[in-house]
Amino acid sequence: MEKEQNTKTEEKINNKTETSKDSEHIENNNENKILPEDKIKELEDKLARTLAEMENQRRRYEKEKEDAFEYGGFSFARESLNLIDNFDRAKQSLENDEKIKNSEALKKTLEHLDIVKKDLISIFKKNNIEEIVAVNKKLDPNLHQAMMEVEDENKEPGTIVQEIQKGYIMKDRLLRPSLVAVSKKPEKNEENEDKKAEK
Repeated sequence: MEKEQNTKTEEKINNKTETSKDSEHIENNNENKILPEDKIKELEDKLARTLAEMENQRRRYEKEKEDAFEYGGFSFARESLNLIDNFDRAKQSLENDEKIKNSEALKKTLEHLDIVKKDLISIFKKNNIEEIVAVNKKLDPNLHQAMMEVEDENKEPGTIVQEIQKGYIMKDRLLRPSLVAVSKKPEKNEENEDKKAEK
């Protein structure tokens, strides 16, 4: 009889312990449990950020695609400018050669060089590559690079008086700047002024 009572008492104690563990477990679960509304807000936020990122990538891709289409030949065009420079150098060299000066062969060669150069310039224009007009313009650091200054009383300071190397643009981008000489006011000779003052 005593044994039965002890067993019942132990069962009651075990039952109480289990129920207290269960209630603790339920309380912990309630603390860790995220409300559905919070979960929805979190997912909406993640979705909005992902969509914004995708839109930014799409815009970036469109811009890169446009640039590639518009300016894909930019490097090739810049390198091709050397051809025009070399035509000019070759022409000048032939014209200055005393052995063939005023000969019929020279005239024909120069004519052929001019034809090839005109064709090349025509191809450039079809591809929106234009010469930069420089002489008698004001120096624009976006288009011109001043290589030297030349004293000139008749020109306003900063006016381009000589083009050393032609510059080119492709649409709205600079392929290479014009290398130019710009005017500056003549420096007054102090000695002359002193002599004039003495007289």
